[in-house]
Amino acid sequence: MSLRSVVLGCGAYLPKRVLSNEDLARMVETSDEWIVQRTGIRQRHVAAPGEFTSHLGIAAARAAIEDASIDPHSIGLILVATSTPDNTFPATAVSVQEGLGILGGAAFDMQAVCSGFVFGLATADALLKTGEYKRALVVGAETFSRILDWTDRTTCVLFGDGAGAVILEAQDQPGHNGDRGILTSRLRSDGRYKTKLYVDGGPSSTGTVGHLRMEGREVFRHAVAMISDVVTDTLRETGYTTEDIDWFVPHQANQRIIDALRERLEFPEEKVVSNIARYGNTSSASIPISLDEVVREGRLKPGDRLGLCAFGGGATWGASVVQWTLARVTPEAARDGRTAHGLAASKVPS
Repeated sequence: MSLRSVVLGCGAYLPKRVLSNEDLARMVETSDEWIVQRTGIRQRHVAAPGEFTSHLGIAAARAAIEDASIDPHSIGLILVATSTPDNTFPATAVSVQEGLGILGGAAFDMQAVCSGFVFGLATADALLKTGEYKRALVVGAETFSRILDWTDRTTCVLFGDGAGAVILEAQDQPGHNGDRGILTSRLRSDGRYKTKLYVDGGPSSTGTVGHLRMEGREVFRHAVAMISDVVTDTLRETGYTTEDIDWFVPHQANQRIIDALRERLEFPEEKVVSNIARYGNTSSASIPISLDEVVREGRLKPGDRLGLCAFGGGATWGASVVQWTLARVTPEAARDGRTAHGLAASKVPS
């Protein structure tokens, strides 16, 4: 027998304000056609003034807790993956902890940019396996709208705000690749690529927040190669092939990156989760938002195997293979909003 981290529940939250490509075209020299052709994005959500990363994270966490039907006080570990914290310190995770009314355990942030949720999932999994904690909350939450240069059409069109969360529980499993939960994770980083995607500010360097800067072509080239390699590593570790994966859930960075990954890894298009058209790149929040969406729509079945992967500034990249257990939402329930999974259907734009 061995301990596995099993997903008990998931949730998501997206700010109410929707910024369309047409809206952006009135702010910067761009067009809906230009954005869609290069990125696949049609709109994104933007946090309201006074709406912080922690507020988004708390809302997503509450949805996940409700979905899992657990007492929040049973959560001993909280990890918040974010590159847009409320403050330089303390960690946004402690604000989430306070907002949920949790008084014990440990809470800290995970900074791996767009790979943050995969890094957080692997970190929580490792800590749960020590036996010190029984349950963990892993949140990906971002307000990238606060670090964008809204005069730079190459970057401001890409990103959106949002949060997603999962509840993990350590459970005894037989100890083979048919176990439920997280089967394996592989994490990578290489600081030689840090100038390809970065923020040009910080407390130690400039004393300012700074703005996001990116070399788009270089990011595309490295992301596809690096993610493909690490996904292959996770499959080799579990003994599975792409044919054994029911759902490929990549970080939603750019539709062209998603398509290139799908082709390189030979995943059928119908197995690939893509919602970038509606939400844009929500960085560390994109994978948990995607998970919540496919659960809410009733697409995941018990025993389905998921391949999760992401690439972020640093460079950081990673992948996980997860065997799913949840199946409590029907498509009919999702359509009329009768679901605990994140936003009610009326809040999700079509």
